[in-house]
Amino acid sequence: MDALNYIDGKHVAAAEWLDNVDPAAGAPYGRVASSDAADVERAVAAARRAFPAWAATPVGQRSRLLRAVARLIDRDKDRLARAEAIDGGKPVTLASSIEVPRAAQNFDFFADAITQWHSEAHPTDEVALNYTLRQPLGVVACISPWNLPLYLLTWKVAPALAAGNCVVAKPSEVTPMTAHLLGELCSEAGLPAGVLNIIQGLGPRAGSALVAHPEIRAVSFTGSTRVGREIAGQTAQRFVKASLEMGGKNPNLIFADADLDDAVAQTARAAFQNQGQICLCGSRILVERPAYEEVKERLVAQARALRIGDPLDPATEQGSLVSRQHFDKVMGCLELARQEGGRVLCGGKRARLEGRCRAGWFVEPTVVDGLGPACRTNQEEIFGPVATLQPFDGVDEAVQLTNATRYGLAASLWTRDLSRAHRVAARLQSGIVWVNCWMMRDLRTPFGGVKESGVGREGGFDALRFFTEPKNVCVKL
Repeated sequence: MDALNYIDGKHVAAAEWLDNVDPAAGAPYGRVASSDAADVERAVAAARRAFPAWAATPVGQRSRLLRAVARLIDRDKDRLARAEAIDGGKPVTLASSIEVPRAAQNFDFFADAITQWHSEAHPTDEVALNYTLRQPLGVVACISPWNLPLYLLTWKVAPALAAGNCVVAKPSEVTPMTAHLLGELCSEAGLPAGVLNIIQGLGPRAGSALVAHPEIRAVSFTGSTRVGREIAGQTAQRFVKASLEMGGKNPNLIFADADLDDAVAQTARAAFQNQGQICLCGSRILVERPAYEEVKERLVAQARALRIGDPLDPATEQGSLVSRQHFDKVMGCLELARQEGGRVLCGGKRARLEGRCRAGWFVEPTVVDGLGPACRTNQEEIFGPVATLQPFDGVDEAVQLTNATRYGLAASLWTRDLSRAHRVAARLQSGIVWVNCWMMRDLRTPFGGVKESGVGREGGFDALRFFTEPKNVCVKL
């Protein structure tokens, strides 16, 4: 099956094609459209034509259409999950139980949120009334990554549409299929033509043309810090709004008084879920020295017990990495860890499978210790099933180690002392801090990072504010 562009309510091919590769098999299984600036121009033109009517559509009607899309995602959950597993190598059970349901939830959440959103009013000394209008921007760009394809695409598209904008979305060329299928579902739900457009293809070709288009009024991007920096430069030159959710080197901080059963189980999940290919994964595990040996022993045992297998097998816990290019990067990072003096406690090698997955790009879950905070392995984002262990003594050193990278997306800390948890959380340079949990999300809360992990926030009313322009109206009484 080919992954096509979705422009003006129809699936259309681009002039050129890329291979769409199943990473678990290590071979192409279809094609994806390779769009260029002309395709982007057609998509933006369709969005511009659709914008006046969509912006004027009553909020209740917009809400009903978003909810209709959500129900179709629910209906096609198994089909979408299988497409995610084939495209990205992730376990189909993970896609069907968490990621596809979250995509439906994104549409449901913003279908509700837009009907509950209110404006501010400010009486001024009984002589005037100021109130704020929040109006849609126009045509906006939503650029999503390969690791959580449908989950993160809908996280951007849903609030943009709810606020009355028209969208040109650019999914990753590595995992294009669920974006293609989303176009089908939006047509079936009755979304007007041109309100959502999807451009497939390469970032430097299609993505750059989209960001540079003069009619794009905002860019919401999730991806690497390198690409985010380029987008920030382009949008700043045109004074275009940009929300950038980028890389992370997230710490998982375990104090000796923590419930170690829960802490180690969730730390293993945080390190290895989706093969470590989640921006929120906790790849730096910092453990208070009295508990260090016990945590190390338990974590290694849990990593070794993870079942590596065909992503289409419901029993699989660890699938393949997303691409040959990414596999080579992760293997290079493992070699670097050894060169820096790290001790590989488990994993550290390519995992070899039989059958259809014999040529797939699988890596064993890996735990490394013996490396200091300044080494590249503890500073650079690996984005694979690789976690490092470091001991600490006391709160001050814990905070110092936690903050010792240029990133600041998410952190977890584990302790029974909630007073300490509050104090430490306030000192961490991170956009999100989980206490005694990981990846517990409330869609009303602001989501994003600090330092080189991002600019701006998504989620809840923060997303609706990003996709609208505030206008103050002052009326003399």
